[in-house]
Amino acid sequence: MSVEFKNYYDVLGVAPNASDADIKKAFRTLARKYHPDVAKDKTVAEPRFKEINEANEVLSDPDKRRKYDELGADWNHPERQAQQQYGFRGGAGDGSEFHFEGTGFSDFFEQFFGSRGRPAGGFGRPGAAGAGGGPVAQRGQDIEGDILVTLDEVLRGSTRTINLQRTDPRTGQASVQTLRVKIPPGVREAQLIRLRGKGQEGAGGGDAGNLYLRVQFAKHPDFRVRGADLHYELELAPWEAVLGATLQLRLLDGTASLKVPAGTQAEQQFRLRGKGLPAGDGTRGDLFATVSIQVPAHPTPEQRALWERLASTSTFNPRQCP
Repeated sequence: MSVEFKNYYDVLGVAPNASDADIKKAFRTLARKYHPDVAKDKTVAEPRFKEINEANEVLSDPDKRRKYDELGADWNHPERQAQQQYGFRGGAGDGSEFHFEGTGFSDFFEQFFGSRGRPAGGFGRPGAAGAGGGPVAQRGQDIEGDILVTLDEVLRGSTRTINLQRTDPRTGQASVQTLRVKIPPGVREAQLIRLRGKGQEGAGGGDAGNLYLRVQFAKHPDFRVRGADLHYELELAPWEAVLGATLQLRLLDGTASLKVPAGTQAEQQFRLRGKGLPAGDGTRGDLFATVSIQVPAHPTPEQRALWERLASTSTFNPRQCP
């Protein structure tokens, strides 16, 4: 199966030697632009947003990035392909190959970074006979894959359609099964969603295995997840921190007003109760906004003059003990 190489550095618009900070900044900038909630053309934005998330998934993870960099120019050489078998092979000794579509990841990601499957109660020795001389009923193996879930889906739940393709290595014939996957509200990262009986077929009258989809959260440009809580970096201008301000924060489901008091300090944290993700008991977690004070990188001459005037008149010294 031909797999298109993904240049994740090009996707994020960064150099191969980009720092972690560069990758984070590029991801946040692009993700905010193409997030389905804010993009004007959602049909264009959604696949672009998934591509950006996938690139960040690899490049922001030290182990995955190292593996990706090691692939280099010989990523598709025959010997490399032999080492990186695509999909999950197993069950009944027939080497069947499984391929997922619609899980939110590209073929390239699935080949080199996705799940390879997980045997569970596989088949016995081919041709084994039972006490009556007939074949022993053997349960089919389970199949496991990854599914990329957005925080909007975690909040509201959704129903996704995926395709599970099985290729018979003996004939080369492929069959495709379309499945509907229910993403429950409050689903957790690494949680396994089970589709009963959608795994490898059984042998000798045995039951089919199950299909397990391991949840991976799509990175959000603004929110980080800790359990049912959301964490947000609240960027303030120096004058907002000094004078105070009333801000409108954009949430996953609407907006919330936050009053920032005068004299707010960097790393100070504000808590918005019930503005997080479903907690599983009918309640929701909280949103924690942590202050980060930003300064203008390129002030105009007029603005610089105002800062110089403030510096010359202020008695504040952050390095002096109160």
